Amino acid sequence: MRILVTNDDGVDSPGIHALAEALVTDGHDVLVVAPTDDRSGAGASIGRLHGSGPPPVERRVWDEFPELTVHAIDAPPATAVFAACLGAFGDLPDLVASGVNPGANTGHLVLHSGTVGATLTAAGYGIPGFAVSIDWSETRDYEWTTAARVAAAAVEWVAKPDGDPRVLNINVPNRPFDALLGIREAELAPAGEVWVASADVSSGDLKIEIKGRADPAPGTDVALVHDGYVSVTPLMSIVRSPATGAAEAIRTALD
Repeated sequence: MRILVTNDDGVDSPGIHALAEALVTDGHDVLVVAPTDDRSGAGASIGRLHGSGPPPVERRVWDEFPELTVHAIDAPPATAVFAACLGAFGDLPDLVASGVNPGANTGHLVLHSGTVGATLTAAGYGIPGFAVSIDWSETRDYEWTTAARVAAAAVEWVAKPDGDPRVLNINVPNRPFDALLGIREAELAPAGEVWVASADVSSGDLKIEIKGRADPAPGTDVALVHDGYVSVTPLMSIVRSPATGAAEAIRTALD
C-alpha cells in the first residue's frame, strides 16, 4: 500500500522514524510529510492558506532510509495530509498513518490532538487512517518499536473498503512488546487528566496546567492503557450523517 506517514511532533521526532521503519519493513510504499517542528494540539487545523503565502516545504534525508521520500512542511499535520490528498506529493495515499506520539491521545482530548486530526482530515477525502500514541513517561525511555509494531499490524483492518473510511485511534502502554497484556477495543474516557485553567487579564497570562490523572472508568481507553493493554478506538470520520429531524425541529421553532 502507499502510506502517507505524518505526526504532530515534527519530522525529526523518533516516533515518526520508528513508525515509518515498521511500515517500510512490512513492504509498504511509504511517503513522509510532516511538520518542521512540534505542532502538538493543532487538531485538524490547516492554518491560513490564503493571503499569507504558501507554507514552506523542503526535502529531508533520513540517514537510516536515504531513499525514502521525506518532506518537511512549515504547517500543522492536517495541512500535510490535506495537500497530499489533493495530489501535491504525487499519487494519492491509500492510507494515512499518524504518530508515534509521545503521550497518549485518549478520552475527549482526541478532539485537540494533531495526531488524530491528521487521520480525520484524510477520512474527509475518503482515505482511511490510524493515529498511534504511546503512554507518557518521565522516568523511562519510550518503547517506540512496540507502538510502531502494533500500528503496522493495524493496517489491514483499517484499509478494508467496506463503506466509509475507517479511522482508528491506537494507544499503547510504554513497555516492551512482550510485556503488553493484550489489545482491546475501548470507549473514549470522559477525561484522562485533571486540567486547571486560570486567566490573569492584568498580566496577559492564560495558564492551562495538568494537575494530575483522573480516575478512569473501567474499560475506557485511559483505564486499559494504564493497566497495560493496547486500546483501539474506531472514531467517526467526516461522513454522511443520518437524518436526525434537526431541520424540522428548527422550522417548528421558527413558526
